[in-house]
Amino acid sequence: MFFIICVGLLFSCSKENKAITIFENKHKSEIVSEEKPRIEINYNDYYKQAERYCKKNNLNQNKFILIDLGLHSGYKRFFVYDFKKKTVSKSYMVSHGCGDNQWGRTSSKEKPQISNEFDSHCSSVGKYVVLDRGVSQWGIKVNYVLLGKDKTNSNARNRAIVLHSWDAISDNEVYPEGTPEGWGCPAVSNESMKEIDELLKTNKKVLLWIVKS
Repeated sequence: MFFIICVGLLFSCSKENKAITIFENKHKSEIVSEEKPRIEINYNDYYKQAERYCKKNNLNQNKFILIDLGLHSGYKRFFVYDFKKKTVSKSYMVSHGCGDNQWGRTSSKEKPQISNEFDSHCSSVGKYVVLDRGVSQWGIKVNYVLLGKDKTNSNARNRAIVLHSWDAISDNEVYPEGTPEGWGCPAVSNESMKEIDELLKTNKKVLLWIVKS
């Protein structure tokens, strides 16, 4: 009888341990499934098109900026491309417009609304030329005027869409959280803007191309 009880207890303990192991494994698998892998996008076609566009339109042929609003806003999606070295030299966090959502939130971190309309509070895709350096009320108090060159962003200048910094933007990736959304301007962190400012002070007529991959 004592032997049978011992065997029963041993079986019971083994069963309990197995249950715990299954629970732990299940928990780990759930964590893994919740993690969204970084999507690596090949931008080579954009780089080639940008290079041809800059040569044809007498724009800066050293650097250009590509912003991909198709990426989750918790990732770095502002890329400085070096035409000479044929590589991305820098990448930064950048905001997009809140659209119909509340300003300063991250409601459209995965699917930003796109519009060229006045008072839409949306970002506009298309090619821009970075123009004059000005004074901003945001961040490090520096902004750059953006001239829209396509039908999809032709109202940018009249909508006061500029490149500027914003205290709310992180230097580092925050996924799965998003980046706070403004009224359509591409806004970067203060530290990022310091670097971008130095770049734009020495490189004039830079192409800034906003896409949604």
